[in-house]
Amino acid sequence: MMRPLSIVSVLPELLGTNGDAANARVLAQRARWAGVDAEITPVRTAADLPEQIDLVVIGSGSDTELTAVRDILATMTERLRGWCTAGIPILAIGTGWELLSWGIELGDGTVVEGLGIVTGRAVPLAERATDDLILDSRFGRLVGFENHARDYVGAEASALGRVRSGTGNGPIPGGGTGVEGLVMGNLFGTHLHGPVLARNPVLADHLLRTALARAGVEYVPGDRAVAVDEIAKAGRNQIAARLGLTAE
Repeated sequence: MMRPLSIVSVLPELLGTNGDAANARVLAQRARWAGVDAEITPVRTAADLPEQIDLVVIGSGSDTELTAVRDILATMTERLRGWCTAGIPILAIGTGWELLSWGIELGDGTVVEGLGIVTGRAVPLAERATDDLILDSRFGRLVGFENHARDYVGAEASALGRVRSGTGNGPIPGGGTGVEGLVMGNLFGTHLHGPVLARNPVLADHLLRTALARAGVEYVPGDRAVAVDEIAKAGRNQIAARLGLTAE
């Protein structure tokens, strides 16, 4: 492509819990290893949005900042809808994902209205989920750390994957295997921290391949990426072994 790959990092200071804002850096570095120049634009207000956008990263933040973050994101609602419609890849983590939903119910019963861009809503968990989370997905095994106080309901038909260990979107009534995350077109919502793309480069490569295909460019991971992928795989297998699961 004739210009750098444009990666937008939305509110990186407010939505950088658990290293989530670093997902933008993972995408940029893997693009460069593939011979594609990349630029990250931190977006703190709608006025910061660049003219050209190829990838969007929205991280997770604290509940004390929920309303403030929602109000800023609300000024970008139409742009976010437009990106979804256009097929621009969007990765949203934790509260950043929840704020794109119909709304968030807090533990005291109050509700923070969401942007209504994706189906579903967040509702309180009986007990906070803080543990390693492993799921099977169409990309293979995905591993990360979950740290959330809410279930996500309404994404059962469009989940990112099926939980092998951990909580994910929440327990299934009557028992059974739950699901994790949400996929709507090229928008991915998940509770996976780590950051998720560093731990699961297969997902990073999917986002990059999708973004570059829109520009007519084939994405081929570089040799450095292949070596790094082996390190990430070893880390995933170590977590899986500790939880009694087989290696990849």
